Amino acid sequence: MTNVLSGVGRRTLVMGILNVTPDSFFDGGQFFHLESALEHARRLIREGADILDIGGESSRPGAQPVPEEEELRRVIPVIRALRQESSVPISIDTYKASVAEAALEAGANIVNDISALRFDSRMVEVVARAGVPVVLMHMQGEPRTMQHNPVYADVVREIKEFFAERIAFARAHGIEKILIDPGIGFGKTVEHNLEILRRLGEFRELGCPILIGVSRKSFIGRLCGTAENPLPPSERLEGTIASNVIAVLNGAQIVRVHDVAAHKRALAIVDAICYAGREPKGGELYGDQHKEAPRDGREGRRCR
Repeated sequence: MTNVLSGVGRRTLVMGILNVTPDSFFDGGQFFHLESALEHARRLIREGADILDIGGESSRPGAQPVPEEEELRRVIPVIRALRQESSVPISIDTYKASVAEAALEAGANIVNDISALRFDSRMVEVVARAGVPVVLMHMQGEPRTMQHNPVYADVVREIKEFFAERIAFARAHGIEKILIDPGIGFGKTVEHNLEILRRLGEFRELGCPILIGVSRKSFIGRLCGTAENPLPPSERLEGTIASNVIAVLNGAQIVRVHDVAAHKRALAIVDAICYAGREPKGGELYGDQHKEAPRDGREGRRCR
């Protein structure tokens, strides 16, 4: 797998979520044991997942940290077993360098770090040495406290400034394969989330492919229900698909989802309309991250 993200810029990639946790907000406990985790991974692959994102620690609001040994116990057997039977790229969702290192040795291909290389000083070294892609995500605070009254003067501008510093940091340490995730729901209000999706195209100015993760999150429950009586995660599929379609039209190249089959069908239509006969531009094509991105980031990739 010389380029695990070679489709970026030519079609939307779908990253299937596999939470090997007892407490994730939507599917916590369903895939906590090896066989159930492997069965679900195989289902995601059959449904067409381009990438599997495997995590062993919940990052839902209020989540407590998991000891390193426990996180390793949860994710490494799954990665090893999957690598024996499938070549689908695997992303390890962790901010711990030791977990990332072990996962890469077991066969993972991407590091998805919700801290953007901030929580573990050794993470940048692990990623650089392995030469793998890294996802840098924005989060205000940390999972236990991130939803305690998040405040921004201009949420998109501040996240762009954060990414500019983090991208420079990663590149200064020898990391070239960088994706960015604005962190929907990670230290953001409903209004912040909507503003990010509305102005997502502005992040293209940074010259890195954009990953978006909105799947079944609480802002969808509140918008489709009410603040006092939000829809539960099990009833948020339609809102998730709508949010991801908007995100792709506004510049996202990868969507991280629980429901792969439904998104593959919806995005087949979006891609047929928006990608047909169109050459990728700078900041969209994976591996072309130093090419100049479009100046007018607000335009995203809307189809006219």
